[in-house]
Amino acid sequence: MQILYSESEIQNRIKILGQEISAFYQDRPLTLVALLNGALLFAAELAKTIRLDCFLDCIAVSSYTGHDSSGQLVFRCDTKLSVVDRHILLVDGVLDTGLTLSKVKNQMTKRGALSVRSCVLAEKIRLRETEIQHADWCAFQVPNRYLVGYGMDSHEHYRQFPYIAALD
Repeated sequence: MQILYSESEIQNRIKILGQEISAFYQDRPLTLVALLNGALLFAAELAKTIRLDCFLDCIAVSSYTGHDSSGQLVFRCDTKLSVVDRHILLVDGVLDTGLTLSKVKNQMTKRGALSVRSCVLAEKIRLRETEIQHADWCAFQVPNRYLVGYGMDSHEHYRQFPYIAALD
């Protein structure tokens, strides 16, 4: 395991993201939708840095079996709040294939969201075959390695690490 980003590096980037997001949305209310379970810690920290009228909700989705994307998205739990007439910011731990963010974004748009954008803790540097090539906001661009820590896991292990590491 190789540590890629320390807890302090992550906290510094999250503060900057919060400032950028606050400036972008200005005085418009924002609804953060954390993609569980991987974005739980990141979304909680990000929400603390956003200086807007902000709502926080979650959706549980998964496309992974083990360390590989299955190519299929499974919705395990939906948002509590209606997305109709809301500016939605999807918050995820990692942008890998783009499948999850693309499908969730399309679903939120069809359900009546005013806008749907994305913020990820880590974006893997790779070509994607989905409509989402890059997140709107990204803390770190990382090599195409399997990431753990700060909410991201390997078979439900390592989520609690306060840093981001790559499993080799």
